[in-house]
Amino acid sequence: MTNEPLRIGVLGAARINEMTLFAPARDVGARIVAVAARDRGRAESYARENGIERVVDDYAALVSDAEVEAVYNPLPNGLHTPWNLAAIVAGKHVLGEKPFASNAAEAEEVHRAAQERPDLVVFDGLHYRYHPVFRRLQEIVQSGEIGEVQQVRAVMTVPVPDLSDIRWSWPLAGGSMMDLGIYCIDVIQTFAASLGGEPRLLTARTGHLEGTHPDVDAWSELTYELPNGALGVAEMNLIGPQHFVITVVGSKGTAHQANLSYVHTDDRILVFTGGDSRVEELGRTSSFTYQMRAFVDAVRHGTPHVTTTESALRDMRAVDAAYAMAGLPPRPSYE
Repeated sequence: MTNEPLRIGVLGAARINEMTLFAPARDVGARIVAVAARDRGRAESYARENGIERVVDDYAALVSDAEVEAVYNPLPNGLHTPWNLAAIVAGKHVLGEKPFASNAAEAEEVHRAAQERPDLVVFDGLHYRYHPVFRRLQEIVQSGEIGEVQQVRAVMTVPVPDLSDIRWSWPLAGGSMMDLGIYCIDVIQTFAASLGGEPRLLTARTGHLEGTHPDVDAWSELTYELPNGALGVAEMNLIGPQHFVITVVGSKGTAHQANLSYVHTDDRILVFTGGDSRVEELGRTSSFTYQMRAFVDAVRHGTPHVTTTESALRDMRAVDAAYAMAGLPPRPSYE
């Protein structure tokens, strides 16, 4: 085991990387040693702007680069599986952005590849799972303070008015369930597991936005039966106001996480029991920083992590099942 800074290579020049990768890497002392983009000139300016040590010619060069220990993959959804697989084959650890794959068949392929390389950490980037806010929400629910769980509701909505945005792209595995719903479905799956089993899908509804591919969902609403008979609700929407919340209703009260995804903007848990209420604030350190620390610990020290290829496969199977119930096909594999 070594305590040297983890050496990370990044695929693509995504704007979101400052929040998801660069700031967290600075926080935990990891190094961003290389970047590759489709346009080398763009990669060079991006490297200068973000303090990346050097540029390599293309994605293949990055995943095979001898100095790169771990690959961060924030590429469009349809490119997650091909380059996660390439990184695993090249012997690199992987921190892959959600969704883990375009469909369950791809997720299973990556899961098998990861199982064949137990020396590698392959990490599904559902960062919210690592923040103390979500862990505290789980503690409150499991403590019995709000009584028996009656409903778990996860809501993720954002406005995406630009129809050229990749989230509307069918070939790149777009849709509200892929972009946002993977969080909501994972929340339902996680609470179902704490209640002793898997959720059972009851209903799946989706809506389409004029001007986009007919099989790309602008919004989706899913309902589940949880193992104790409680209701699970997952709502996701690409044409609504920004709203990321989890609410757990129990027989004695309610626990509410004010922001599922961007805890650095709102770290509150609100608890209502009987006539009493309280607010807990768990700190506004970014969940991406907690995720990066967990990733580094898994690579350097073998520390277990919760967003594994197994949990990612479970989530992608749930996504495909929801699309099927709604009358839509699974997202296509990239060609």
